Amino acid sequence: MNYEERLQNVSVLGAAGKMGSGILLLTSVELADLSLKPENKGKSFVLNAIDVSDEALTGVMRYLKSQVLKIAEKKIVALRAIYKNRQDLIENSEIIDQYVFDVLSVVRPGTRLEATYESGIIFEAIREDPALKVRIYTQIKENNPNHPWFFTNTSSIPISELDEKAGLGGSIIGFHFYNPPAIQKLVEVIKAKNTLSELEDFALTFAKNLRKIVVPSNDIAGFIGNGHFMRDILYATSQVDLLLKDLSFVEAVYAINKISHEYLIRPMGIFQLIDYVGVDVCSYILSVMNSHLENEELSSTLLNKVLDLGVKGGQYSDGSQKDGFLKYEKGKITGVFDPGKKEYIPVQVIQGKVEEKMGIMPPVLPWKSVVSNPAKEEILKSYFMEIKKSASFGASLTLSYAVNSRQIGLHLVNTKVAFNEKDVNTVLLTGFFHAYGPVNEYVL
Repeated sequence: MNYEERLQNVSVLGAAGKMGSGILLLTSVELADLSLKPENKGKSFVLNAIDVSDEALTGVMRYLKSQVLKIAEKKIVALRAIYKNRQDLIENSEIIDQYVFDVLSVVRPGTRLEATYESGIIFEAIREDPALKVRIYTQIKENNPNHPWFFTNTSSIPISELDEKAGLGGSIIGFHFYNPPAIQKLVEVIKAKNTLSELEDFALTFAKNLRKIVVPSNDIAGFIGNGHFMRDILYATSQVDLLLKDLSFVEAVYAINKISHEYLIRPMGIFQLIDYVGVDVCSYILSVMNSHLENEELSSTLLNKVLDLGVKGGQYSDGSQKDGFLKYEKGKITGVFDPGKKEYIPVQVIQGKVEEKMGIMPPVLPWKSVVSNPAKEEILKSYFMEIKKSASFGASLTLSYAVNSRQIGLHLVNTKVAFNEKDVNTVLLTGFFHAYGPVNEYVL
């Protein structure tokens, strides 16, 4: 099969989920665009949107309609060219409505796995449960005569393990979108030991057509993104433990979140990022990595402790943030969870002691003002020079955190998770929106 033939029947598993819905959107637009090419007139393109809940699938179809409408409005000039022979489409609004109709027409929502039995491509974005993934892959493989290729969105499970346990013979590749897939530019591509070369070629072409930045990772649990993020979490929690000599628990968490957010010039602090992803998700990813990496202890007593108290973080269906380590009101941090009291302590009660402990710090450089500044490199060099000159406790914490982040990046290269330092930096710059890559000269 060539590129277009392989895409004539596609399935997305977990289509109504946070990641699956984004993958569904991107793929539906690609399939519709292919169907509208003159040379493909008369060919059918089908995208099966599969999830366990009819209600959730109804919601995802509403999401698709609203998002495709926005896409159509942005590409109206191109759509005018595509529909130039349609005499019935005159106004922009008519063209936009037609394109929305054409995209939604390729999508077939349903709850039955049997719909995948005719697909050439299976995008899998179900929960991070290797046994469940293997069971589903096996069922599809045994009932699909088209020898489908599997694209798994796993962010932690080795691809070779899934390949071998499901007996796929190399018909699988890690294709890790970042959240949200429709916006994030990064895709981590991970080959299994036996991934077919033609599958890899197709994956790279597909990513290019989606205008994604591709970073390859070796097939080692956690890959580059979570390889750095999870170790960053463990460093942050270790620093909380050290700060308990001088600060309360909530003050220590607030301090480390502030350091990793404001003074490391990141879009959010480490505990806010844990909450965004989900405390339970982070704990699970650590457990997966820990079971595969023999020379490290990758587990967090702190994450497990708050999980036992029912603190999970994550997001509501509308994208708003659930409370986790931190409490949120209208997107702003208003409190920190105290496991001893089992309640959130207001930020106003916490911040005075933390700021006193940190001492006089260089002025904060807002992430937004740095990340898009043409003079970013010089700004960062000057900023970290001031951090290194400062004798304050906060500056010491900031520099230590930055140095550890660099060491994590180098560890990923030295253990052959990443092919080179540039790939590590690209993942953190594009996947996590950091202002600078962790492997840099600023902190030396």
